[in-house]
Amino acid sequence: MAGKEREAVEITVKTVGPARPARLRVPSPIKVADLRRLVAAEFRLPAERLKLVLRGKTLRDKEKNDADEDVVINLERGDSLIVAVVPKPPARHLRDGDDDDDEELKFQIPQSANWLKKRIFLFLHQKLRLPDILLMAIFSISLKAWIGIILWFLLAPVAQKWDIGPIYILVTGFLIILLNLGKRQHGDLSAYSIFNEDFQELPGTLNADRLDRDIRAGQF
Repeated sequence: MAGKEREAVEITVKTVGPARPARLRVPSPIKVADLRRLVAAEFRLPAERLKLVLRGKTLRDKEKNDADEDVVINLERGDSLIVAVVPKPPARHLRDGDDDDDEELKFQIPQSANWLKKRIFLFLHQKLRLPDILLMAIFSISLKAWIGIILWFLLAPVAQKWDIGPIYILVTGFLIILLNLGKRQHGDLSAYSIFNEDFQELPGTLNADRLDRDIRAGQF
């Protein structure tokens, strides 16, 4: 590798998500760690959570057998690099207690919370002595959601009076589904991509590459 000259090649970067493929010029050969940083800087993605897949194989920064040796790859013009952002691990709500095996789920209001939230928390926790799991459920709901819940109960008698209770419930269900669909961020993994680690194409998948192969093979 020492005497081999590095040349710039143009590769196609396919980011998992709604973004369109983009072209990127990179030196070859190149270390996987350097390629990861280059892609992260170019597309504004978190380098520490990037997953790179080249020619059906997941790229690793270090060799499996030697953690001190960097992996170097040779890129060719026209190579396709699949880039995905691994989701963050879920937040931990379990706090370390004593050395007991059974950890108690405790809820603590953030210090940055406003005075009104703190007063409500003290009232519910100290005066009414509500359990922590119930407090967690109450304070995990945003103010807008609480306003929506209150409005729903206020409008429910009106819907019953006009004999549109079933329609009112159905519309409520659809609204809950639509408001909780969320929006996948640029580069985030889909549920299918998480379980398909190396992004292998399923047999029978109909896409542009399949159509191109069929046309070239004279099957159309």
